[in-house]
Amino acid sequence: MAAEPPAAPPKEQPPQEHALPEEEDESAKPKEYVFNPIQAENELKVARFYMKRGSAKAAALRCEEALKWNPQSADAYLLLGEARERLKDKKAAAEAYKKYLEIAGGSKGAPEVRKRLERLGAKS
Repeated sequence: MAAEPPAAPPKEQPPQEHALPEEEDESAKPKEYVFNPIQAENELKVARFYMKRGSAKAAALRCEEALKWNPQSADAYLLLGEARERLKDKKAAAEAYKKYLEIAGGSKGAPEVRKRLERLGAKS
């Protein structure tokens, strides 16, 4: 029987040149938010849809996304408060309602929001 020659060690594969380093990979970069009221309103439309369908958690997430695009959106804070209230998160609901009052304290919806804050046991 002839002895088999020893197997050659595996050769190292050269790095693939078409693979991008992690910092150049677009999907690895965090999303950057700049003021965009149109995108914020689109997110709010979806949030309202979710609230009507009974999915307060999804609505809250969409409101938070809307607020990243427009941090001064009183409507987003109001809907976020409603969603958090449905989720039994009184503290987060109160925070959202307070932000709403900071932005739109003189609006016609403000008295109702103040009542909600009282009901939650928070001061406006």
